[in-house]
Amino acid sequence: MNSTTNQRLAQLIWNIADDVLRDLYVRGKYRDVILPMTVLRRLDSVLATTKQEVVSTKKTLDDAGIVNQDAALRQAAGQDFYNTSAFLLKDLRAANTQTQLRQNFEAYLDGFSPNVQEILENFEFRNQLPRLTKADALGTLIEKFLDPTLDLSPTSLDNHGMGSVFEELVRRFNEENNEEAGEHWTPRDVVKLMTRLMFEPIADSIPDGTYLLYDGAMGTGGMLTVAEDTLAGLTAGKKISTHLYGQEINAETFAIAKADLILKGDGRAADNIKGGPEYSTLSNDAFANMEFDFMLSNPPYGKSWKTDQERMGGAKKINDPRFIVDHAGNSEFSLVTRSSDGQMLFLANLVAKMKHSTVTGSRIAEIHNGSSLFTGDAGQGESNIRRYVIENDMLEAIVALPLNLFYNTGIATYIWVLSNRKQHRRKGKVQLIDATKWFTPLRKNLGSKSCELSTKNTETIMKTFHSFDEADDAVSKIFNNADFGYYKVAVERPLRLVGAEPERVYKPAEIKALKESRERADDAPAIIKKLHTPDTLPDPMRGLFATQIGGKTRVVEYERDGDLSDSEQIPLTEPAGEHPSGIEAYVHREVLPFSPDAWIDEARTKIGFEVSFTRHFYRPAPVRTLDEIRADIRALEAETDDLLSEIVA
Repeated sequence: MNSTTNQRLAQLIWNIADDVLRDLYVRGKYRDVILPMTVLRRLDSVLATTKQEVVSTKKTLDDAGIVNQDAALRQAAGQDFYNTSAFLLKDLRAANTQTQLRQNFEAYLDGFSPNVQEILENFEFRNQLPRLTKADALGTLIEKFLDPTLDLSPTSLDNHGMGSVFEELVRRFNEENNEEAGEHWTPRDVVKLMTRLMFEPIADSIPDGTYLLYDGAMGTGGMLTVAEDTLAGLTAGKKISTHLYGQEINAETFAIAKADLILKGDGRAADNIKGGPEYSTLSNDAFANMEFDFMLSNPPYGKSWKTDQERMGGAKKINDPRFIVDHAGNSEFSLVTRSSDGQMLFLANLVAKMKHSTVTGSRIAEIHNGSSLFTGDAGQGESNIRRYVIENDMLEAIVALPLNLFYNTGIATYIWVLSNRKQHRRKGKVQLIDATKWFTPLRKNLGSKSCELSTKNTETIMKTFHSFDEADDAVSKIFNNADFGYYKVAVERPLRLVGAEPERVYKPAEIKALKESRERADDAPAIIKKLHTPDTLPDPMRGLFATQIGGKTRVVEYERDGDLSDSEQIPLTEPAGEHPSGIEAYVHREVLPFSPDAWIDEARTKIGFEVSFTRHFYRPAPVRTLDEIRADIRALEAETDDLLSEIVA
């Protein structure tokens, strides 16, 4: 079936919505009826030839008292779905009243196999029957879908064509509901770029075999099906088979995804799709302990996952091995992010499902917004996820996409590309690509989407990715892994109180009383809280200071002044020079000249990671020359003189 025919069929179905549902539903709700009815019409057409065999098999199984009937009924239908009711859609037209029609229609729905029931339940299609019946529209709706011009039978429309028709309907409904499109549907041009970034680096070396594809936030399933098609195209001639797995919490989009796979003839794949409100990827992993070859997702941005957190026992009690890992000598290294935004946890979920024992390992492409690059302080979950990914040398590249590329938001978005089998030239390196200027404007905006990635734009991005160089450092830059890391160092200064005794060691209670009764002053004595043994060596950098007590030089520790506490962010790559470490070199250069009594609290030093596209790709505007500025001033003066003359005149 060609695209023109598919478009025509989609338009016929679209017209049914306008003919039957106008004034009964608002346009945004047409999908609640049209999508499930499209699914039913196709399934009904496919099952027509084996209907009697299924009904007969059902009776035989019931008479024999066999409970587990699914496999036998699938075999009788010759499909991965079936309907055991006495009806086909065309038989429902014999009903004499609306009440009888509804009863027969409900019996027809009840006859479908469990996998189709799951689709109907998540579409909440049965909830539409009272309204359709009351408006006397159910019969008309069925008649419209049985019209001979709308032939959805397998003899005239193969599975691929049916899938294309269904996808076209989903696309139109998403465009009608711009406020929801970004939640459920990633633009196809973006998905194609993601899949190419994921597959192309290893397409030539992928051996024959079976590969598992996974999406943990699958929406309507478009990413998985495009990924499957892309892999097939790149490995043409090889014996490659794929199995799709996905999870989606939104009931309607899960129903669309599962229906789409069944309509395309991938009934077994549809069994690997899990979803509905009870299937949150974060708190209810449907594929725990499974590993996948290729993974891609577009997780929700800025969405609270507090409910999931509570289901998992609370932030401090989470022990899910996806989010509590062994890293940097810490067997309980936490990747748990703040409850206000769980998008990075979806990346951690994919990383946890990577294969490590195969030749190709696993590759990941995931979309995030800008906050994923830098939010989270050192030691917090977001930063720890970046650290875990980068220090394990999994991050290949991050591609900055053009603005206004998605349907319901114009924010900056980025594709993260990960692999645990990096090419030799990429080992220890990360490539940043600024593709924000490579886009093609749309003639008509689709919600917030005002541009797209044309074939030429995508080729430009892929060429830059594959070249892996800085030939044009305005769009591509290569960094060492450590370039993104930093130490967050706590810098302390002593508490100095007016009237304090300079050689006295104060007890905690005394210090508290002094704080309440004395004023701070830079020239006041520092409060000593601890006196060390005579053999202790001074180390001012770490808060061990030599001072005179009772005529002898002793090593003491000062009480820290909380109001003067500060922190410094020091690159992991800071050169040590003549100092023992880069931290000390930095403190001697940037801190001690201004605060000679400062020290660092090593126990509070943490490592963080962030990626700053703004800093790396910042292009300052050219400075205007003095002659240009002078000319502008003179022009303004002349204009002012002319205005003044007009006023006086």
